[in-house]
Amino acid sequence: MEISRVGVVGCGLMGHGIVQICAQAGWEVVVRELDQEALDRGIGRIGKQLARAVERGKLERGDAEAVRGRITPTLEYGDLADCDLVIEAITEDLDRKLEMWRAVDGVARPDAFFATNTSSLAVADQAAATSRAERFLGMHFFNPAQVMPLLEVVRAEATSDEAYELGFALGETLGKTTVAARDNRGFIVNRLLVPYMLDAIRAYEQGVGSVEDIDRGMIAGASHPMGPLTLADFVGLDTLASIADVMVDAYEEERFAQPDTLRDLVGAGDYGRKSGRGFYDYSGDKPVATDPGR
Repeated sequence: MEISRVGVVGCGLMGHGIVQICAQAGWEVVVRELDQEALDRGIGRIGKQLARAVERGKLERGDAEAVRGRITPTLEYGDLADCDLVIEAITEDLDRKLEMWRAVDGVARPDAFFATNTSSLAVADQAAATSRAERFLGMHFFNPAQVMPLLEVVRAEATSDEAYELGFALGETLGKTTVAARDNRGFIVNRLLVPYMLDAIRAYEQGVGSVEDIDRGMIAGASHPMGPLTLADFVGLDTLASIADVMVDAYEEERFAQPDTLRDLVGAGDYGRKSGRGFYDYSGDKPVATDPGR
């Protein structure tokens, strides 16, 4: 099936990037949000990203305007009715995702495909909430979607060959490196990456090193582009906590459990970079380690 019109539900941390790359691929994009404030914030982020690309010479001004012109913001599910594909990019909460899919399923064309951008939840559980499990797949983008090259394509038990192959074809059109992942909690990357970040937090709690020294050690000693605690802040500590809860329930392994420091930071509303404070304080010209709990 040829894709020409894509719907994206959610224009937040992940959603706005997915909207942008789909519009840059030449597709008409309808993006739905809960309220006008969230919608305006997401569209504003896209505008800033496009303007930055123009300033850096990576995009012509006319092309940037064309990309923005292909994006239609809305607060109504009904505006997704003519989409060939609808991608979910809302908060990592199964109940909210199921409620959303039921609403989308009620308005979308019978031949439309559905894809979830979940980072940890089972694709099959979401597919079962719709009338088209065979046209449902996982397409896990990475943050920021405009930059990160990877796309995990996830096949649930009922996913058809057509839907699965569509995921890889879309990834190729978007210029992504695509990998096939089983429908297990965390897929490939988060199955390996989440316990690494959680272990870094435990190492900090146990006095193995300071926030800065743990990060510097992994950058210089393992050639990682950023340290694990910086990465946790970048992912979002609330998101990391949600993924950890899903994975510890699925695998019943202590290495997936939330450390106390993570619980405390999330409980205080310190979610990392997006809230301005986490393992680092982002209010100044450069991040400064906060040394939580010390």
